[in-house]
Amino acid sequence: MSMKLSRLGNDDADQTARLMSASRRLIDEAARLFPLAAAQNDRTIWLEAMIDEVPDYLYFKDRNGRFVVANRAIVNDNRREGLDSLEGLTDFDIHPEHVARGFFTIEQEIIRTGKAALDMEELIRDSRGNLKWLLTSKLPVRDAAGAVIGLVGVARDITERKRSESLHLGQAHLLKMIALGAPLAEVFSSLILLIEAHVPDVAGSILLLAPDGRHILNGAAPNLDPAFCKQIDGAEIGPAVGSCGTAMWRGEPVIVSDIETDPLWAGYKVLVAPYGFRACWSSPIRSYQGKVMGTFALYSRLPGEPSAECMKLVGMATHIAGIAIERKQAEDSIQFMAHHDALTGLPNRSMLDERVASAIEAADDSGGTVTLAFIDLDNFKLVNDSLGHHAGDELLKIVSARMLRCVRSGDSIVRLGGDEFVVLIDGALPEGETVEGETVEARLQAVRDAVATPVEIEGRAFQVTCSMGVASYPEHGRNATELLARADAAMYRAKELGRDAMEVFTAELANRAHEKLERQEELRRALALGELFLQYQPQMDLATGRIFAVEALIRWRHPERGLVSPGDFIPLAEETGLIVPIGDWTLRAACRQNRAWQLSGLPPIVVSVNVSARQFQAKDWVERVATALEESGLEARYLELELTESLIMQDVQQAVETMHRLEQLGVHLAIDDFGTGYSSLASLKRFPVGRLKIDRSFVQDLPEDNDDAAIAHAVISLAHALQLRVIAEGVETREQVDFLRAAGCDEIQGYYLSRPIDARALQAILCIPNL
Repeated sequence: MSMKLSRLGNDDADQTARLMSASRRLIDEAARLFPLAAAQNDRTIWLEAMIDEVPDYLYFKDRNGRFVVANRAIVNDNRREGLDSLEGLTDFDIHPEHVARGFFTIEQEIIRTGKAALDMEELIRDSRGNLKWLLTSKLPVRDAAGAVIGLVGVARDITERKRSESLHLGQAHLLKMIALGAPLAEVFSSLILLIEAHVPDVAGSILLLAPDGRHILNGAAPNLDPAFCKQIDGAEIGPAVGSCGTAMWRGEPVIVSDIETDPLWAGYKVLVAPYGFRACWSSPIRSYQGKVMGTFALYSRLPGEPSAECMKLVGMATHIAGIAIERKQAEDSIQFMAHHDALTGLPNRSMLDERVASAIEAADDSGGTVTLAFIDLDNFKLVNDSLGHHAGDELLKIVSARMLRCVRSGDSIVRLGGDEFVVLIDGALPEGETVEGETVEARLQAVRDAVATPVEIEGRAFQVTCSMGVASYPEHGRNATELLARADAAMYRAKELGRDAMEVFTAELANRAHEKLERQEELRRALALGELFLQYQPQMDLATGRIFAVEALIRWRHPERGLVSPGDFIPLAEETGLIVPIGDWTLRAACRQNRAWQLSGLPPIVVSVNVSARQFQAKDWVERVATALEESGLEARYLELELTESLIMQDVQQAVETMHRLEQLGVHLAIDDFGTGYSSLASLKRFPVGRLKIDRSFVQDLPEDNDDAAIAHAVISLAHALQLRVIAEGVETREQVDFLRAAGCDEIQGYYLSRPIDARALQAILCIPNL
């Protein structure tokens, strides 16, 4: 490199001389450090070669920012001829004003303060128009007296590093957008713009594969003409459908280097011709499991294939797009599950409130009405009990699909749970009022007819009907809660009238609902204030005549209405859930009383307590039984729990597990009302029970009724074959006792022995050795 100075003017002569002197000192120091090289070559030539071969920018400037020395890297990047072509020039001669001004300001500060500026990031545009990032350090140069006479600068091209950082930041931003649930179109657009910023002269596109797996849907293409995107939307994928449709079809990248000649574009090049694209490179977007979900494509106006670096970026893009799509699908799935029934796919209760509110708002705007029908399937339990829950689920799905076909797209079928549904129709019920030419009553009747159509499940034909209660806005309620409550009340009235009926809410039903609410509150107070009490009915061993057990029966002494029959309040307790605390109270009270009899010196007997379905299904039921025994001090062998067939058959496997846990606890188990449920012999043999109780309906007409006599004989024979004892309830006459004894029945209970009586009266009976 030539070290001669350009003519700088008289005012700068001293400064330039000092800078040259400093440069010479640098050369002398290099020669001292490398004496072998200095001995072989002139040290000036050696330094020139060393500086010129450095790929980084290396230069010296005087106090006014004029280049004194510049290496080949700077000369070449600024398209200058000769190594001395920059001498005497400033940044203002080779860079735009604003760029040069920034350099000059920093350099003058260095010269003024004598402090170096290290590792600065500078953005320039070279003579070819390419933007470059430089990592620059600038240090002051001093003369022998220590005065700053210029500066030396070293700059390294970090464009690729900055591109990599930009790419990583872009990726992080995209992942943050995905995590925060940004709309898919926004994520796609940002992803495409990121890739376009790193691949020159291309336009990106993301297309999605429709849920049917056959058609193309637009995802995003921020720099493609919307008219072009519209033409692609809805196209069917195939083996020769451009780049993207073919990539989705094949499930592999499709690189078309020339749209004009490639047969994959034969039927589509007319669409892209107006936009000047000549190449299209498409890669499939896949799910984590490898399923094709769409494509990421780049369009180029120049024919050719993408570079390896470009394809690497496309691979990153398809990966991020896949994450975004799967995240959105998962979000949509969660949203769907939150508002829809998992079994039938129908909207659930949370969605019902929203739809009723929207329907009411629309009715207010138009002066219209809204009809809400509450549906409960009749005899659904029979399917569950006889064929199991799988068959019941299948029936629910079939019925749901049928009901959907009976309503318009603007109406709704909602599953509340179990076998309860709601039909929401934009219109009122009164006959003569029509919705699209059809009365609402006719539409609801069509739903009832669809439900009642026979269904074949597992080779067996079933027919279920439904009880329907109807309420209308604004006549019967002002919101979803009121309408649902009143339609529910009407549905229960339909049940009471024999089922398979439709009832419309009336003022009478409103009064009944109000009375029901009052009774519920009264029952809640009765439990809290001690108005409930127990009576006991003895059970006798027919062989010995000994009273060996009693059944605890709950009663309610109302402060105004007097003694309330269990038949009047137990169904209400079961419906409202109060049966659980009432049942727990009954269990604890019965255990305490039995222990009290024992402590009074009476012979030990067993106390039998009825168990409700809600109690038995509670997860902590066994623990609650154990607690009642522990608190009372009663041994488990003196407690018997009576379970109904229908209770057990709701979930046989769970019931058997719970029964075994109770058996391990030491309590006795009995099946109450045997013969009225639907238990199979296969299930019966699995139950760890000790007794079967023949229902009173099979006893009351004995011995005259031949059918009841046959049933009694069959039950007794079956029980004994399974090594179970048999007790008959509802025994009132001597003839019934004689028949049952002759038939082999083990025990009896009923008015023949005693009506239900209080603990003191029963204590007197227990003192009698044998009846």
